[in-house]
Amino acid sequence: MKTYMAHENDVVRKWYVVDAEGMALGRLASKVAAILRGKNKPTFTPNVDTGDFVIVVNTDKVVLTGKKLEKKYYTYHTGYIGGLKQIQYKTLMANKSDVAVYEAVKGMLPKNSLGRKMLTKLKVFKGPEHTHQAQKPEVLKLI
Repeated sequence: MKTYMAHENDVVRKWYVVDAEGMALGRLASKVAAILRGKNKPTFTPNVDTGDFVIVVNTDKVVLTGKKLEKKYYTYHTGYIGGLKQIQYKTLMANKSDVAVYEAVKGMLPKNSLGRKMLTKLKVFKGPEHTHQAQKPEVLKLI
């Protein structure tokens, strides 16, 4: 029996819409990352981008469990000397909840050129509306 290896030309991509309302941030991110990688398909190949496009809506209604809103910080560096910045997740979720979801998914993808290519298939929106109706995305229920 031969092992099936997917090729970039043979991959069929679908568009999915995920409603993030009431979901925990980490659980949402791990499931979205698996779809972006293509792990939900029988044609999954680790060295080929076989994943689908994912649109995440209602990120302003994502939940963080426990005391993470007060104790967890989003840390980044501006690139200048002394430019290390930290933002409390309470502030980040109130102002830029789409960035919080994007960064959570980004952290669960491979840290190489293939992972960066997979991340371009992620579209994140704060509210219930998105700009990709022309692609006719399917609604995906994550449990």
